Amino acid sequence: MDRRVLVTGGTGSFGQTMVARLLDVGAEEIRVLSRDETKQEAMRIRLRDDRVRFYVGDVRDLDSVSKATRGIDYVFHAAALKQVPSCEFFPLEAVRTNVLGSANVVEACDRNDVDAVVFLSTDKAVYPVNAMGMTKALMEKVAQAHVRNNLGARTRVCSVRYGNVMCSRGSVIPLFIDQIRNGVPLTVTEPTMTRFLMSLADSVDLVEHAFHHGQPGDVFIRKAAACKIGDLATALCNLFEVPAKFEVLGLRHGEKMSETLASHEELARAQDFGDFLRVPIDSRDLNYSLYFEEGDTISDHRADYNSDNTTQLGVPEIMSLLLTLPEVRRQLDTEPSLALAGRR
Repeated sequence: MDRRVLVTGGTGSFGQTMVARLLDVGAEEIRVLSRDETKQEAMRIRLRDDRVRFYVGDVRDLDSVSKATRGIDYVFHAAALKQVPSCEFFPLEAVRTNVLGSANVVEACDRNDVDAVVFLSTDKAVYPVNAMGMTKALMEKVAQAHVRNNLGARTRVCSVRYGNVMCSRGSVIPLFIDQIRNGVPLTVTEPTMTRFLMSLADSVDLVEHAFHHGQPGDVFIRKAAACKIGDLATALCNLFEVPAKFEVLGLRHGEKMSETLASHEELARAQDFGDFLRVPIDSRDLNYSLYFEEGDTISDHRADYNSDNTTQLGVPEIMSLLLTLPEVRRQLDTEPSLALAGRR
């Protein structure tokens, strides 16, 4: 892969995994754009690879994004505000980063003739009830509006959408492990709440699939199993051989009992690629009378694809899945005293 690549938000969990993959496939240059110079320094020391270059900047600032995209072939846009509760308290900050920042990325890529950009979205963008999901839904709309309004543009813009990434920064699994380590009850919002499960490696696979197969305006979705949060907490306690003790907190600001990866309207026009779904852009223009008079009136009554009706994992299956995660294996290998600590 003799190309130059930019990863926005490249010091985050996905970004670091993506950078590692790009190094493995031989990218000529990888630029990391983020606001956190401390994380950049730690990443620089850990990687010690001259192909990785670090840019301190913010997607909210068009000038800094434009400078980072000069001479770049491909962009993976992962920079975002992702924590649901914090976005509920500061929704305008979510708008500035997730919506206006994403518009800056599209504009900078278009100005600098970037070949392709992939935007990272979330299941919370479907039927959104919280500010994070609403701004991610608008991010998808920004990407698709650019495609509709710039037919024949050089830059190919598409998006991916996935559910909870296991062991990513701020996710529940590291929190539960930390609580197990400290011998305190696990704080579970609602035990019967369901969530999709995806590894960091799977999220990178999804982005790569979209990059290789996506057409302008596409949204790609990776199919995933789901589980109840209470069962996930129980599975972790079983792995670390501690009693399953929970403190039920109730739903936090802006949370739903289940999440949706694709609406039934999207599924009606989606293409099934086995592990992936491709939802093409609605390419109609504003001349709706043409489609009313000549369009297809066939309706589709399939259900949404959500975390309640996908494959549900029980506690034994969740334990097996957790054992495939390097992050969990390291904790089990390096912290054998956790089981004893939990019994005290």
